[in-house]
Amino acid sequence: MSISAPKMTIKRHLPWPVMVLLWALVIGVGASAAVWTYKLGRNHLPGLEVSGDAGEQLDQLTEQVRKLTAENERLQSASSASQNELKIAQTAQSQLAAQVKNLEAENNRQKEDLAFFDSLLPTNLGAPGITIQRFKAEQAAPNQLRYRVLVMQGGGGTQQFAGNLQLSVNVIQGGKSAILNFPEGNAADQARYRLAFKYYQRVEGLLNIPEGATIKSVAVRVLDRGQVRAQQSVDL
Repeated sequence: MSISAPKMTIKRHLPWPVMVLLWALVIGVGASAAVWTYKLGRNHLPGLEVSGDAGEQLDQLTEQVRKLTAENERLQSASSASQNELKIAQTAQSQLAAQVKNLEAENNRQKEDLAFFDSLLPTNLGAPGITIQRFKAEQAAPNQLRYRVLVMQGGGGTQQFAGNLQLSVNVIQGGKSAILNFPEGNAADQARYRLAFKYYQRVEGLLNIPEGATIKSVAVRVLDRGQVRAQQSVDL
């Protein structure tokens, strides 16, 4: 062999049982180090501490959530009850307002009747004949007119009077003046305008006005066989 020949290294091989033991020892030491590092970090790093009474705190939070849920349900129930009471109160208020309006109308009617009966006293009998004692007209809706007429026979009313009532409504429609007569010649409700009384008769009702028409005035006439016995008019 020459001097330039490669050097040879002689290694001593360990028996395989010893190699297994050494590897087991290395793995065990590594696992122990990992467990120790985990415990150390859990106990000292922020946010990783676990108190021993964590279960008790969880129970307290659960109980608090339960109480808040029950309180929320109670408040919702109370709110629903308040809304129902408010609706009932509003309905009652509307009904009372309607009753007040009806009572005011009835009161005005009673005043008219009282004034009429005062006119029947012997000192105020007046001259014989047919007169319109009271006449009122007002717009009840955009297309409706409410009227009220009190017709009287003076001089003691010795005879029965029979006639008809006629109303004429002066309107502006489409920029032009027009007169609407009630009842019309072929109207089916002419019976409601008939008069038959000895002392007095009160007539009231609603007139339907064409849409878009503006009411200017209303006139009422008492007809006897086509002849005008009394008339009166009001402006609106």
